[in-house]
Amino acid sequence: MAATASTDRAHRLMLVAVDGEFYRQVYADLSYDEVDPARHYDLTGWREGRDPAPWFSTQAYLDAHPDVAATDGNPFAHYLSRGWREGREIAASRLAAGYHALTEQQRAARRPARFSDAELAAARTGFDVRYYLAVNHDVAQSGADPLLHFLVHGWREGRDPSHDFSVADYLTLNPDVAASGVHPFLHYVLQGRAEGRETKVARDFREEALAQLKPFAERLADSRRWARPVELRTAADLIAALASAERRGLHLTFGQDDYSRSVGGSQLCVQRESAQFAAMGRNHLHVYPVNGWPTVRSGPTEAPMGVLLNGQALGAFVPAAIVEALKAARPPGPGSLAIHNMLGHSSRDVADIARAAGLNGGYFWLHDMGGLCAGIHLLRNDIESCGAPPQGSPACGVCVYGPARAAHVAEHRRLFERLDLIVAAPSQVALDAWRAGGDLDACGEVVLPHVRLSSPGEIVDAQPGPLRIAFPGTPTLHKGWPIFRHLAARFAADARYEFLHMASKPMAGALARHVPVTVTADDLLAMRRALLEHEVDVAMIWSLCLETFSFAAYEAASAGAAVLTGPDSGNVAAFAAQGHGLVLPDARTLEAWFESGEILQLARTARGARTYDMTYSSLTAELVEDQS
Repeated sequence: MAATASTDRAHRLMLVAVDGEFYRQVYADLSYDEVDPARHYDLTGWREGRDPAPWFSTQAYLDAHPDVAATDGNPFAHYLSRGWREGREIAASRLAAGYHALTEQQRAARRPARFSDAELAAARTGFDVRYYLAVNHDVAQSGADPLLHFLVHGWREGRDPSHDFSVADYLTLNPDVAASGVHPFLHYVLQGRAEGRETKVARDFREEALAQLKPFAERLADSRRWARPVELRTAADLIAALASAERRGLHLTFGQDDYSRSVGGSQLCVQRESAQFAAMGRNHLHVYPVNGWPTVRSGPTEAPMGVLLNGQALGAFVPAAIVEALKAARPPGPGSLAIHNMLGHSSRDVADIARAAGLNGGYFWLHDMGGLCAGIHLLRNDIESCGAPPQGSPACGVCVYGPARAAHVAEHRRLFERLDLIVAAPSQVALDAWRAGGDLDACGEVVLPHVRLSSPGEIVDAQPGPLRIAFPGTPTLHKGWPIFRHLAARFAADARYEFLHMASKPMAGALARHVPVTVTADDLLAMRRALLEHEVDVAMIWSLCLETFSFAAYEAASAGAAVLTGPDSGNVAAFAAQGHGLVLPDARTLEAWFESGEILQLARTARGARTYDMTYSSLTAELVEDQS
């Protein structure tokens, strides 16, 4: 039933998101007064190649995403319900330029009468200008009148006039309004409000996530469909590259992606590790699946693997070609191995490549809990911490990752049987969780934090003003973004607080001020500088899953901010409890603290906040150096 409800909601969103004025203006063959643009597009328009809005090209979306085209479903509905969450690219309508070039007189010739003074006055009583401009950056930048934009265009594009009014929900809750075809918001302010009509469904973000949840088999099918064809290179090409390497020895790593092009904490770890091995004069060979895969593979495979040698991309090779090349041209000198992630790899391929490099063992890093489950964050159905219950337990039976867990763990067990691996954990919390949730036979264990705090500085001065609460990093569900977004909307008008989102890109629908920040291997302190510059009092890192480390927590503490988190966040909670912040029992208590003002005790001045220096680990390079 969840899937049906989700589909129905997607369809309703699509119906209100069609830009009626655009549709009528650019398709002159349709009668302005007799055709309902949304229903016309839904029934026949998209099949005819028509575009629903100036910012969306139907044909371009279908061409760019053949898996969507194969479903024979409405592409606009797909994008609104799922595509934007998946980061799918869209293109503007080819008719957009002509539409925007129309003069007001030309549009008026086909446009119905404007809203009356009484309708505009009523609409202003329920329209939140600050909210509308905050969540619709394009409108804010255009200089358009926000109320008129919403009344004419916005409501059909799925935009809402305030945090407390949902256009889609109002139409769902009031089918008589939907059937009448009247403007839903005008109906509410002129009539529905006095009648006590509901304006928004009380919906927990977990319910929304469950409605979008895909069975694991579908995720595998998607990965197959999205896999891009690659041109495979031969063993001779890799032999030539290895033979020309000027450094001695070889450090071999396995990961889930190209660390030089992807942005993330584990990728930065591999970059630092690689840089230190370069300083040691050792070659670094990194192997990763060209096409992402949501679990491990099994047996000898022919999956195309990307290869980087000393940070330079060499192309894609099948595992057997990598084995052949290493046997023929392994650089002389010391060797070492680090497995940073097994997604997309098989234990057989990894062991064969390692042995071809003259290695029988190395380090297995706990950047996540991928050794315990295909759900690497240990989140049951992506919304609730599970703690890695016994395989085959009822808890696994109700989880989307349950069907894949046994094979996933078995492949990791074969990896540990084939190679002598030392488990390297970035925190004691990670190591304890790994021990408690599995029984893989490691030949050793070591804890090496990615960052250490040192040299506490002076007490940080802060300018008077509201408590500044920041969400540092990528706004994903498992990092607790929906909880932060809710607080930012709930207390948007509260003068006691200011909410900031610190990340490389802004997130639509958030009432938090975006501060552009991008952390790279060349600028590891970018987040710390931003936290200091904006005098952030509190860094909210409310991760739903067990964090094995958390750079954001250390960056926040080093900048004098208090870490605010919940009990399921793993090392974040442990770190905060060591005097670096506050651990609250649940999101309900969190909101109550904001309501009462208790959270104000985390202000910089109230805490006498201090800054710290940060020392970064070079991961496996540091462990290898310690042994030499």
